[in-house]
Amino acid sequence: MSNWKLDSLRNLMKEKGIDLYYIPTADFHESEYVIDYFKARSYMTGFTGSAGVAVVTAEEAGLWTDGRYFIQAAKQLEGSGFELFKMGNEGVPTVQEFVKQKLPENGTIGFDGRCVNTRLGEEFQKIAEEKSGSLKTDEDLVDLIWTDRPALVSGPVFWMDEKYSGETVESKLNRIREKMKAEKADCHIVSSLDDVAWTLNIRGCDIKHFPVVLSYLVITEDKAVWFVDKNCVNEEIGGKLTAAGVEIASYGEIYSYVEKLPENGTILMERGTVNYRITGSMPSSVTIVDKQNPSVLMKATKNPVEVENIKKAHVQDGIAVTKFMYWLKKNIGTIPMTEISVSDYLEELRSRREGFVDISFGTISGYGANAAMMHYSATPESNAVLEPKGFLLVDSGGHYMTGSTDITRTFALGELTDEEKKFFTLVAKSNLNLANVKFLYGCSGVSFDILARGPLWQYGVDYQCGTGHGVGYMLSIHEKPNGFRWRFRADSNTVFEEGMITTDEPGVYIEGRYGIRTENELLCVKDEKNMYGQFMRFENITYAPIDLDAIDPAYLNEDDKRQLNEYHAMVYETIAPHLTDEEQEWLKEYTRAI
Repeated sequence: MSNWKLDSLRNLMKEKGIDLYYIPTADFHESEYVIDYFKARSYMTGFTGSAGVAVVTAEEAGLWTDGRYFIQAAKQLEGSGFELFKMGNEGVPTVQEFVKQKLPENGTIGFDGRCVNTRLGEEFQKIAEEKSGSLKTDEDLVDLIWTDRPALVSGPVFWMDEKYSGETVESKLNRIREKMKAEKADCHIVSSLDDVAWTLNIRGCDIKHFPVVLSYLVITEDKAVWFVDKNCVNEEIGGKLTAAGVEIASYGEIYSYVEKLPENGTILMERGTVNYRITGSMPSSVTIVDKQNPSVLMKATKNPVEVENIKKAHVQDGIAVTKFMYWLKKNIGTIPMTEISVSDYLEELRSRREGFVDISFGTISGYGANAAMMHYSATPESNAVLEPKGFLLVDSGGHYMTGSTDITRTFALGELTDEEKKFFTLVAKSNLNLANVKFLYGCSGVSFDILARGPLWQYGVDYQCGTGHGVGYMLSIHEKPNGFRWRFRADSNTVFEEGMITTDEPGVYIEGRYGIRTENELLCVKDEKNMYGQFMRFENITYAPIDLDAIDPAYLNEDDKRQLNEYHAMVYETIAPHLTDEEQEWLKEYTRAI
């Protein structure tokens, strides 16, 4: 089957002398989620998942994505002309390996330099040089095909007062400058949108469910310059930032600004987030210190004001999720329900809670086989009707002025098989194992991942994703650098600090049948300090029942039961005062000791 978009792109490539064209899922800031304007990969391939890249040659076209999306991508790529490359699987080449194999001698690699980070751009440059070839990065070829492309727009910015942020802009800038001095850097370029928002105590609405504003920040020894659509910044916020030593410039001026950076200057920046065109616009004589933005670790380590606020947000969120579970259990089989209708009702419940701003990501509401796709998103075409049997998996969250939440619950809607109960129970056991670990300071996420995977590995089962990720404060719901995973990667060595918040979300996904996930958020806190050092532990800050209708006690030992009972006792104590009498009685039953 012919794909006219693919044919058109290949014609443009031939016309412009490009042998291989790379299409990422990225905006100018390497954001995880992007606005519709930047969904070029989705437009070209038909695959709508949030993660994936495409590569096109004259003869071949490939789509690379990770294990969360294998099932979805296989379906959506049918008839597109793109082959699915399952990242991480044995025998599957990486994108770079594929590019190196397919680029002919003297060939040209093309991509939009604004949408490719410097580190990857330099890898492509090296590959091209090895083939005596070149790069062409000054044009977005998909834009020439996409005639009805959505507009690149920005919305209004709002201020995060100190009662929410817990720290002034001046203080944050001074702390960052101390890190710059340690690196002997006279300039720091910040491209990642959550780092810009955190540093300036601002939030926006440019990306759906991700409260940031498209902008860049440059910090020097004596000033900071914020590159943003000036129409989005009102006079009051502009005045506050000016008082904090921040100048405001137009969004597109970043390229001309970096052209004028001092010759032989030292620039602190992340090559993995600053785009290739920005780096290419700098004087060639500058020295780049390629290190993680100092704000990344500062932002991940929540201050006492943020911690107290986040706990309040989780109480509000727990009330909404518990009320949803009560409604679901009482009404399944008696009123019409679909994946989308129940998702909408949960959002409505959240919207009634104090301080609610928005949901924190598109809700995953998957019934039966749909839940086996980890990042499934219900559409009018796939929208399953719920029946009083099997599992409904709901992964959802909310942004509140007091923080962000991310919670997954798998609900038994009626009759379950013995296998479904077994794996539901093992997932709950895995979640609680990790949540209750006590450890010496200095551990990272790779130290603990086995606690979550172990109960499932014993049965020869795994889940093809990390066990947990950091969570931002009214920001990105996937926040680096902390997380839980068993495979080592560049950020796996991040030490858990007091104040870090990380999700705990093991699962089981059986293609074509069902999906199970139980997700809570854990706050890292100090425990005892003794002759062995500083011990740490996690405090569970997610408050909603784990469905006892799906628990098979045969798979739990006495310690597992104690952990589940203690968790449910905390949920009841925290949430019950906010419920009606009828809801309280129901919650008492669903948090009973087993």
